[in-house]
Amino acid sequence: MNPAKRQEIFLRLQAANPHPTTELEYHSAFELLVAVTLSAQATDVSVNSATRQLFPVANTPQGILDLGEEKLRDYVQRIGLYKTKAKHIIHTCRLLLEHHGGTVPQTREALEALPGVGRKTANVILNTAFGHPTIAVDTHIFRVSNRTGLAPGKTVLEVELKLLKFVPDKFKHNAHHWLILHGRYVCQARKPKCGICSIVDLCEYPHKEI
Repeated sequence: MNPAKRQEIFLRLQAANPHPTTELEYHSAFELLVAVTLSAQATDVSVNSATRQLFPVANTPQGILDLGEEKLRDYVQRIGLYKTKAKHIIHTCRLLLEHHGGTVPQTREALEALPGVGRKTANVILNTAFGHPTIAVDTHIFRVSNRTGLAPGKTVLEVELKLLKFVPDKFKHNAHHWLILHGRYVCQARKPKCGICSIVDLCEYPHKEI
Protein backbone atom coordinates (compact mmCIF):
# COMPACT_ATOMS: atom_id res chain seq x y z
CA MET A 1 0.00 0.00 0.00
CA ASN A 2 1.38 3.41 -0.95
CA PRO A 3 1.72 6.35 1.47
CA ALA A 4 -1.09 8.32 -0.19
CA LYS A 5 -3.57 5.52 0.49
CA ARG A 6 -2.49 5.23 4.11
CA GLN A 7 -2.84 8.98 4.55
CA GLU A 8 -6.36 8.93 3.09
CA ILE A 9 -7.40 5.97 5.25
CA PHE A 10 -6.55 7.84 8.43
CA LEU A 11 -8.01 11.10 7.19
CA ARG A 12 -11.33 9.32 6.71
CA LEU A 13 -11.18 7.52 10.03
CA GLN A 14 -10.36 10.83 11.69
CA ALA A 15 -13.24 12.60 9.96
CA ALA A 16 -15.68 9.97 11.18
CA ASN A 17 -14.32 9.93 14.75
CA PRO A 18 -12.11 12.94 15.57
CA HIS A 19 -11.51 12.03 19.22
CA PRO A 20 -11.47 8.23 19.57
CA THR A 21 -10.74 6.50 22.84
CA THR A 22 -10.98 3.13 24.49
CA GLU A 23 -14.39 1.68 25.28
CA LEU A 24 -13.08 0.60 28.68
CA GLU A 25 -14.36 2.89 31.43
CA TYR A 26 -11.73 4.48 33.68
CA HIS A 27 -10.86 7.71 35.49
CA SER A 28 -7.18 7.20 36.26
CA ALA A 29 -4.13 5.42 34.90
CA PHE A 30 -4.49 2.82 37.65
CA GLU A 31 -8.13 2.14 36.81
CA LEU A 32 -7.15 1.73 33.16
CA LEU A 33 -4.36 -0.67 34.11
CA VAL A 34 -6.81 -2.82 36.06
CA ALA A 35 -9.40 -2.70 33.27
CA VAL A 36 -6.90 -3.65 30.57
CA THR A 37 -5.56 -6.48 32.72
CA LEU A 38 -9.11 -7.79 33.09
CA SER A 39 -9.87 -7.37 29.38
CA ALA A 40 -7.55 -10.13 28.11
CA GLN A 41 -9.76 -12.71 26.38
CA ALA A 42 -12.83 -10.82 27.60
CA THR A 43 -15.14 -8.17 26.18
CA ASP A 44 -14.99 -4.53 27.18
CA VAL A 45 -18.69 -4.80 28.07
CA SER A 46 -18.02 -7.52 30.65
CA VAL A 47 -15.05 -5.63 32.09
CA ASN A 48 -17.04 -2.39 32.40
CA SER A 49 -19.85 -4.27 34.13
CA ALA A 50 -17.38 -5.52 36.74
CA THR A 51 -15.42 -2.31 37.24
CA ARG A 52 -18.60 -0.25 37.68
CA GLN A 53 -19.08 -2.24 40.87
CA LEU A 54 -15.40 -2.50 41.83
CA PHE A 55 -14.02 1.00 41.34
CA PRO A 56 -16.48 2.83 43.65
CA VAL A 57 -15.26 0.47 46.41
CA ALA A 58 -11.54 0.22 45.53
CA ASN A 59 -9.75 2.14 42.77
CA THR A 60 -6.21 2.58 44.12
CA PRO A 61 -3.43 0.05 44.72
CA GLN A 62 -3.90 0.30 48.49
CA GLY A 63 -7.66 0.08 48.13
CA ILE A 64 -7.41 -3.13 46.10
CA LEU A 65 -4.94 -4.62 48.60
CA ASP A 66 -7.27 -3.71 51.47
CA LEU A 67 -10.09 -5.43 49.60
CA GLY A 68 -8.04 -8.61 49.31
CA GLU A 69 -7.78 -11.23 46.60
CA GLU A 70 -10.85 -13.22 47.65
CA LYS A 71 -13.19 -10.22 47.61
CA LEU A 72 -11.60 -8.97 44.38
CA ARG A 73 -12.51 -12.31 42.81
CA ASP A 74 -16.14 -11.74 43.78
CA TYR A 75 -16.21 -8.55 41.71
CA VAL A 76 -14.57 -10.05 38.61
CA GLN A 77 -15.83 -13.64 38.70
CA ARG A 78 -17.89 -13.26 35.52
CA ILE A 79 -14.76 -12.43 33.53
CA GLY A 80 -12.72 -15.21 31.95
CA LEU A 81 -9.59 -16.31 33.82
CA TYR A 82 -10.76 -14.22 36.77
CA LYS A 83 -8.76 -16.09 39.40
CA THR A 84 -5.46 -15.56 37.59
CA LYS A 85 -6.33 -11.95 36.81
CA ALA A 86 -7.23 -11.22 40.43
CA LYS A 87 -3.92 -12.71 41.56
CA HIS A 88 -2.03 -10.60 39.02
CA ILE A 89 -3.83 -7.41 40.05
CA ILE A 90 -3.08 -7.97 43.75
CA HIS A 91 0.60 -8.59 42.97
CA THR A 92 0.67 -5.53 40.71
CA CYS A 93 -0.74 -3.37 43.50
CA ARG A 94 2.04 -4.51 45.84
CA LEU A 95 4.71 -3.74 43.25
CA LEU A 96 3.23 -0.31 42.50
CA LEU A 97 3.32 0.58 46.19
CA GLU A 98 6.77 -0.90 46.82
CA HIS A 99 8.57 0.41 43.74
CA HIS A 100 6.54 3.25 42.19
CA GLY A 101 4.99 5.16 45.07
CA GLY A 102 1.56 3.79 44.23
CA THR A 103 1.52 5.32 40.75
CA VAL A 104 1.50 3.64 37.35
CA PRO A 105 4.94 3.89 35.70
CA GLN A 106 5.31 5.56 32.33
CA THR A 107 7.95 3.34 30.73
CA ARG A 108 7.42 0.14 28.79
CA GLU A 109 10.08 -1.70 30.78
CA ALA A 110 8.50 -0.89 34.14
CA LEU A 111 5.01 -1.70 32.90
CA GLU A 112 6.05 -5.03 31.41
CA ALA A 113 7.65 -5.96 34.74
CA LEU A 114 4.16 -6.00 36.29
CA PRO A 115 2.29 -9.34 36.47
CA GLY A 116 0.00 -9.98 33.52
CA VAL A 117 1.26 -6.94 31.60
CA GLY A 118 2.69 -7.77 28.20
CA ARG A 119 3.68 -5.54 25.32
CA LYS A 120 0.11 -4.97 24.14
CA THR A 121 -1.15 -3.92 27.57
CA ALA A 122 1.88 -1.69 28.09
CA ASN A 123 1.20 0.00 24.75
CA VAL A 124 -2.43 0.62 25.70
CA ILE A 125 -1.43 2.25 28.99
CA LEU A 126 1.32 4.35 27.41
CA ASN A 127 -0.99 5.53 24.64
CA THR A 128 -4.32 5.97 26.38
CA ALA A 129 -3.26 7.06 29.86
CA PHE A 130 -0.10 8.98 29.02
CA GLY A 131 -0.48 10.07 25.39
CA HIS A 132 2.51 8.24 23.92
CA PRO A 133 2.33 7.53 20.16
CA THR A 134 2.33 3.76 20.64
CA ILE A 135 0.13 1.29 18.77
CA ALA A 136 -1.15 -1.76 20.64
CA VAL A 137 -1.93 -4.59 18.25
CA ASP A 138 -4.78 -6.87 19.29
CA THR A 139 -6.68 -9.39 17.15
CA HIS A 140 -8.80 -6.65 15.55
CA ILE A 141 -5.85 -4.47 14.58
CA PHE A 142 -3.87 -7.49 13.39
CA ARG A 143 -6.76 -8.49 11.14
CA VAL A 144 -7.43 -5.00 9.76
CA SER A 145 -3.76 -4.34 9.09
CA ASN A 146 -3.37 -7.58 7.15
CA ARG A 147 -6.74 -7.61 5.41
CA THR A 148 -6.57 -4.05 4.11
CA GLY A 149 -2.88 -4.20 3.24
CA LEU A 150 -2.19 -1.29 5.59
CA ALA A 151 0.60 -3.06 7.47
CA PRO A 152 0.70 -6.78 6.71
CA GLY A 153 2.72 -9.06 8.95
CA LYS A 154 2.85 -12.63 10.19
CA THR A 155 3.23 -11.72 13.87
CA VAL A 156 1.74 -9.12 16.19
CA LEU A 157 5.15 -7.50 16.67
CA GLU A 158 5.77 -7.34 12.93
CA VAL A 159 2.43 -5.59 12.40
CA GLU A 160 3.11 -3.18 15.26
CA LEU A 161 6.52 -2.21 13.92
CA LYS A 162 5.14 -1.72 10.41
CA LEU A 163 2.33 0.46 11.72
CA LEU A 164 4.81 2.58 13.64
CA LYS A 165 6.82 2.92 10.44
CA PHE A 166 3.98 3.55 8.01
CA VAL A 167 1.33 5.50 9.95
CA PRO A 168 1.90 9.24 9.52
CA ASP A 169 3.09 10.84 12.76
CA LYS A 170 0.04 13.06 13.16
CA PHE A 171 -2.22 10.00 13.31
CA LYS A 172 -0.12 7.76 15.57
CA HIS A 173 -1.69 8.80 18.85
CA ASN A 174 -5.18 7.80 17.72
CA ALA A 175 -4.37 5.04 15.21
CA HIS A 176 -4.81 2.27 17.78
CA HIS A 177 -8.34 3.37 18.63
CA TRP A 178 -9.43 3.95 15.03
CA LEU A 179 -8.20 0.55 13.90
CA ILE A 180 -9.61 -1.40 16.83
CA LEU A 181 -13.03 0.20 16.45
CA HIS A 182 -12.96 -0.39 12.70
CA GLY A 183 -12.13 -4.04 13.28
CA ARG A 184 -14.72 -4.44 16.02
CA TYR A 185 -17.67 -2.91 14.19
CA VAL A 186 -16.91 -2.86 10.44
CA CYS A 187 -14.03 -5.08 9.34
CA GLN A 188 -15.25 -8.00 11.40
CA ALA A 189 -13.59 -11.41 11.41
CA ARG A 190 -16.23 -13.70 9.92
CA LYS A 191 -17.88 -11.31 7.50
CA PRO A 192 -16.53 -7.79 7.00
CA LYS A 193 -19.20 -5.15 6.45
CA CYS A 194 -17.69 -3.84 3.24
CA GLY A 195 -20.99 -2.22 2.22
CA ILE A 196 -20.76 0.34 5.04
CA CYS A 197 -16.97 0.68 5.13
CA SER A 198 -15.69 4.23 4.69
CA ILE A 199 -12.33 3.05 3.33
CA VAL A 200 -13.53 0.21 1.10
CA ASP A 201 -12.18 1.82 -2.08
CA LEU A 202 -8.73 2.11 -0.47
CA CYS A 203 -8.70 -1.41 0.96
CA GLU A 204 -6.63 -4.01 -0.88
CA TYR A 205 -8.58 -7.04 0.39
CA PRO A 206 -9.20 -9.21 -2.69
CA HIS A 207 -12.53 -10.62 -1.47
CA LYS A 208 -14.43 -7.41 -0.80
CA GLU A 209 -18.22 -7.67 -1.02
CA ILE A 210 -19.67 -4.28 -1.83
